[in-house]
Amino acid sequence: MNDTLLFMRQLISRPLQVSAMAPSSRFLGKAMAKDLGPHTGRVVEFGPGTGRLTEGILNAGVAPENLTLFEMNPEFVTYLRDRFPGVTVHLAGAESAPQMVEKGVGAVISGVPLLSMPMALRRTIMAAAFEILRPDGVYVQFTYRGRPALEESQIKSLGLTWKQTAFVPLNLPPARVHTFRRA
Repeated sequence: MNDTLLFMRQLISRPLQVSAMAPSSRFLGKAMAKDLGPHTGRVVEFGPGTGRLTEGILNAGVAPENLTLFEMNPEFVTYLRDRFPGVTVHLAGAESAPQMVEKGVGAVISGVPLLSMPMALRRTIMAAAFEILRPDGVYVQFTYRGRPALEESQIKSLGLTWKQTAFVPLNLPPARVHTFRRA
């Protein structure tokens, strides 16, 4: 089954979990992974879906054995395991990453639809990312709105800074990429 058909099937059966109109574009995958490469070390992806961002990460030069995915949809997990040999794929939520991944990760790339989640869960997911990231590691998140997924006060309470690092009009809908770092 191709990824678009799988995505549409899951969108119909699990609309709140998928929470997007279409799979991410290859342009968004490239924008999310633009600063990654073999130098990044280990990378974790939250919410890979059908793997469009995963493709971008691997195309940027991250080795499959250095990439770990966290996906909650069992059908996506099966598809990802078949599509990306050598990549570790966990059937688990992003918030469980600190229990499953050793600290010292270079980057967390997130396709999780944070803006459709309760604020407390958004904060938990971002805190989990920074628990596994090395001190200079980055958390990269896209949204379909012009603002980051957390309120400014929550970003500060986590000791983070952020900036918009890309606008991707060739995505449905257009997306903005926000990069978070420790302050």
